[in-house]
This record gives sequence, C-alpha cells and structure tokens, in this order.
Amino acid sequence: MCLFCDIVDGKIPNYTVYEDDHVLAFLDISQATIGHTLVIPKKHYDNFLEVDPQDLQHLITVSQKLANKLMTSLNARGMNVLSNINEIAGQSVHHFHLHLIPRYNDNDGIEIKMATTEDVNFDEVLNKINK
Repeated sequence: MCLFCDIVDGKIPNYTVYEDDHVLAFLDISQATIGHTLVIPKKHYDNFLEVDPQDLQHLITVSQKLANKLMTSLNARGMNVLSNINEIAGQSVHHFHLHLIPRYNDNDGIEIKMATTEDVNFDEVLNKINK
C-alpha cells in the first residue's frame, strides 16, 4: 500500500496544514527546513506525469496559496517548489507530491546545484524532442 494513501485514509497521523475534497497538505516528517510541507492529491497518481490535468490545476493553485502563506507566516525569504519523478530523480514515495520548502538563509542546509553540460548539440536535442 502507498504511504501517502494511508495518510489520506487516516491510518497514519500527520500534521495537516490544509485539506479539501481533493488535496491534502501536511508537514513533511523530515523537515528540510522549518515549515517543509508536502502537497498531495488525495487520489493516487504515481508521479507528476500521471496526474489528471484538472487535479493538477487544483493542486498547483492550492500549492501557490500555501507557499505564500508559509512565506508570510514563517518569515521565509524564499521558497523551493519541487517534485521528483522516479528514483533516479530522488522520488522515494510513489504518490505524486509537491515539496514546499521555505528558505531562510544561505546556510539552511538546502543545496540545489545544477552543473552546466558541456558540448551540447542543441539541434540534435531539439530534433529528438520534436520527433
């Protein structure tokens, strides 16, 4: 069974930040920073690529409101909003979720680093994408 489905079903307690008929948002048990919140659809989808567009639209709207609320109420200076798809990208729970991670300072323990890929043939990449 899915961990997040068990949370939605009330089998596992959580610290609910927001709930409606379609979305549940709760504090991540592993707080990357204070206020780190997960926003999930109540209906199970394995990842972002599978979410029904209407459910995704509602979840994004709720996430934006919550991100603003977290920043204001917790005096955050920034926010990371992210989702991982499959293990290679860091997904550990296969139920679509967005991480809302408030950012407070440069030393808050979060580091997202993107290296530049050298020697990219942009025409070749574009051709693969547009096949």
